[in-house]
Amino acid sequence: MIVYWILLLPTAFIAYCAGSISTLSIASVFVFHRDLHHIGKKRMFVSNFRRLYGYKGFLKLILVELLRDFVPVLLGGLLLGFKGHADIGRAFAGFCLVLGRLFPVFNNFRGSHASVCLAVTMFCANSSLGLATGAMVLLFTWLTRYLSVGAIAGALTSILVGVLLVDDSLLRMLLILTAAIVLVKNLPALRRISRRTEMRISLEEDISYKFDEKF
Repeated sequence: MIVYWILLLPTAFIAYCAGSISTLSIASVFVFHRDLHHIGKKRMFVSNFRRLYGYKGFLKLILVELLRDFVPVLLGGLLLGFKGHADIGRAFAGFCLVLGRLFPVFNNFRGSHASVCLAVTMFCANSSLGLATGAMVLLFTWLTRYLSVGAIAGALTSILVGVLLVDDSLLRMLLILTAAIVLVKNLPALRRISRRTEMRISLEEDISYKFDEKF
């Protein structure tokens, strides 16, 4: 039992901290060499980032996020693999990763939708489950232009498909719990959407930067 705690504690710490670190912070230091937080907020950020770095820049940003999510999950599988429970290790690391994304210690516990973390966790546990989750996240985000709706769709898919595909009871419980937390955290967004206060992804070009000397 002591050995399991020795393996679980560093797994939880590394995964949670990784989830708490902003993708923009990592990309600013290691990829773009510029503080991306200063580009703009919300819709302004999307427009300004696209203007400065194009769609290739968005691809780089996505790759940074995927790397940030995959590394701690795979590390959890490696550590618990010493005791023959690599799948449980990946699921547990994914759970802690999602907690970090939803409640980041480095941002006063105010996190984001965690849809990418969720899809990565499910994929590392079961590739078919992960693909189904990722597909629903992308589909509903594209159709509605709301990241939170994509996260809700992905969480529901993870729960329903996970029940059907995952046989191990402990693994299934960890995955369902992970998806349930994402679901509950994003449900309040539906009320904000009904009130039209939720931020929506916009693909329209913003030209306000032309009146800002900074750009």
